[in-house]
Amino acid sequence: MTHRYIKIGLTAVVLVLAFTGMLWSTLRDGTEYYKHVDEVMATPSAWEGKRLQMHGFVVANSILVKPDTLEYKFKVQNNGTVVDATYQGIVPDTFKDRPGEEAEVVLKGQLTPAGFHVERDGITAKCPSKYEAAKKKS
Repeated sequence: MTHRYIKIGLTAVVLVLAFTGMLWSTLRDGTEYYKHVDEVMATPSAWEGKRLQMHGFVVANSILVKPDTLEYKFKVQNNGTVVDATYQGIVPDTFKDRPGEEAEVVLKGQLTPAGFHVERDGITAKCPSKYEAAKKKS
C-alpha cells in the first residue's frame, strides 16, 4: 500500500513542478514593466531589450516626421532625463510637442542602444489638463 502512495506522491510532485515551470516561462516572456523615463535611463543597460511601458512627456519642438511616411523621431523626458524615441504608424491627435502643450505619453516598446523603439499602436497620449480643481466653499 505504501508503494502506491509513493507513486501518487511522485506523480503529484512531477505535475506541480511541470506546471510551475510552464507558468514561470510564460510569465517571464510576457512580463512588461511600467517605468518612468528617468527610472529607465538611470540604468539603461538593465532595461535594453525588455518590454516596457515608459511614461514621460514629449519634449517641446522635438517631433520630426520623415516626409511622405509615418516615421516619427521625438524626445521624451521625465524629471529632466531625456530619451530619443522612434515610431512608425499613426499617432493620436493628442500627441503634441508645441511649447506649453507637450503631450504626456505612455510608450510601449523596447529600449535599444539607439533609444526607445515604440511598437505598433504603442503610443498613448493625453493633453496637459487645462482644468483646475474647484475650490471648496466654506
